[in-house]
Amino acid sequence: WKKLYLAHHWPVTVCKMNANDCHDPPQYWTIHGLWPDKGEDCNRTWHFNVTEIKDLMSDMRHYWPDVLHSSLNRTQFWKHEWDKHGTCAATLEVLNSQKKYFGKALELYQHIDLSGCLLKARIKPRSSYYKMPIIKEALTRFYGVMPKIQCLPPEEGEEAQTIGQIEFCFTKELQLINCTALKDESNPMQAHLKLGTQELSICNDTLPTYYPSEVQ
Repeated sequence: WKKLYLAHHWPVTVCKMNANDCHDPPQYWTIHGLWPDKGEDCNRTWHFNVTEIKDLMSDMRHYWPDVLHSSLNRTQFWKHEWDKHGTCAATLEVLNSQKKYFGKALELYQHIDLSGCLLKARIKPRSSYYKMPIIKEALTRFYGVMPKIQCLPPEEGEEAQTIGQIEFCFTKELQLINCTALKDESNPMQAHLKLGTQELSICNDTLPTYYPSEVQ
């Protein structure tokens, strides 16, 4: 693999996509995962062991919650992320243990501070719409790179897309880079984004964009 995606998702949109037992989703961007751009389940014998990340637990619960299954044993979500992506990322020395992988993802997340940066740009959840180019411009201004922004396309009768996921791309040296993929590059992440029956896709620049503050 060549680069890593640090995926943040907006809990309100995740709940909108899949009304499991979502109640009171966090009002800040949470971690979906840290994903190498290629590879899945790289080492099936390397099992997730929650005791290895016990020191990270309070941060994990806060910044990397299982938005869809808040009442269940939350470690299932982390186990899935480790099995599918962590075991692949572990070819890098800085990510070669469960503690390093989850710890580094938390560190990158706090360094990026997506919720804080959007607020500084006066982009906050509200009932009126945003223009996607304004959101992109704010993010590029802050980070100097273009992240990948994904939305839930409008449902029937809706005119606006709903922002759902923002991914930042890093080199293997953990330097931020543009996420702009070539048009013909297959996207190994697509399968990952299907929640319930709906799925996220790259946001459309021309559609009004909803950044919801509560699950409708």
